[in-house]
Amino acid sequence: MFGLALAYLRDRSLTTGLNILLLGISVAMLVLLVQFGNQLSSRLDRDAQGIDLVVGAKGSPLQLILSSIFHIDQPTGNIPLDSLDRLRGDPAVKVAIPLALGDNFDGYRIVGTDASYATFYGGEIAQGQMFEKPMDAVMGAAVAKTTGAQLGQQFIGSHGLETDEGDGQGHDHAPFETVGILAPTGTVVDRLILTSVESVWDVHGIEHDHGHDHSDQPKAVHDHGHNHGADDAAPSGAGQLQPELTAILVSYRNAAGAIRIPAMINRQTEMQAATPAVETARLLALFGAGIEGARIFAWILAATGGLAIFIALLNMARAREGDLALLRVMGASKPQVFGTILLEGLITAAAGATLGLAAAHGALFVAGRSFQTLSDLGLSATQFLPAELGIVAAVLFIGIIAALVPAARVFRINLANTLARTS
Repeated sequence: MFGLALAYLRDRSLTTGLNILLLGISVAMLVLLVQFGNQLSSRLDRDAQGIDLVVGAKGSPLQLILSSIFHIDQPTGNIPLDSLDRLRGDPAVKVAIPLALGDNFDGYRIVGTDASYATFYGGEIAQGQMFEKPMDAVMGAAVAKTTGAQLGQQFIGSHGLETDEGDGQGHDHAPFETVGILAPTGTVVDRLILTSVESVWDVHGIEHDHGHDHSDQPKAVHDHGHNHGADDAAPSGAGQLQPELTAILVSYRNAAGAIRIPAMINRQTEMQAATPAVETARLLALFGAGIEGARIFAWILAATGGLAIFIALLNMARAREGDLALLRVMGASKPQVFGTILLEGLITAAAGATLGLAAAHGALFVAGRSFQTLSDLGLSATQFLPAELGIVAAVLFIGIIAALVPAARVFRINLANTLARTS
């Protein structure tokens, strides 16, 4: 009966193909929505885990969170260096991690920080060692894999946080050297290049006090033999750039910090304090409304596909009453003929579900390669979710339900009258 069902479907290949396409589009939309919502939510939760507060320049709190934790937006500006010492000296602060942003290498952001940043995300050295002196760089696992970076290899950072930003010129006077490669963590660290804050300052010709202890790293000797340009010769206060940070990631020691520190920063300083949990919830709420609307539309498409299958099979059952009656005369039982029609609906639905799954994961792969933001979010085309099985099961159920009424006509066929009418 399976072969007969396939033969019937091939006999009306255009109608069958359109029904499969309609179901495939609905399945692809549903899978994309599930994948995007799940991966976005899990990525945001994973990257922000343990970070209670982000301190940065005044501006959009969401932009500050996106740029400092997820590294998918532009920073809001810079903040004074001494703000790090003030936060680290607060008894309610457990961890304060400095960030200095501004450059990229091959589209991957170069992040000036200290060793506690990698440790915070569970980063472990797979090859080499952690950076110890200016211009040492440690590659995240994804960066090393994509760029083919090797220990001891030098590279030039480019101004701007994306490959299509800035003047496209590299900082040739200050090459970085790869001294370590991190093991995969499944977090944002995999897509970053870590170095010391001093390295970022040196690259941009910013003079700084070597004795200022702004990191947990041992103090290193800074080699300023390279030429930073004419602006560096300007005396202090005459246009010379001052050492600053882009943001500070904060983890509280106790609950009292959550009440006092953000209010103190927002009211008493020129900086702002943004709470990742609040801003990510806002972001997911914004996406959620659009995702829910698209999900409803996709299920409407799926229902439309089921209706199309129903109409096609009903018309087929009416047109082929003579064939069905002949099958009965040749020995086929009512359940066998009934099952043949059900198989047609099930095969159509299964083909649509397969097409939709393939199209959705193919689209995820292309999107991850084509859009930097989606790539930065770690969008994966190879991840399969249990919810996808639910979608496939629902579509198969729609196919069976759509075939039930046409198949039930088998039990109402009068063999003698039908054969006499068609002879």
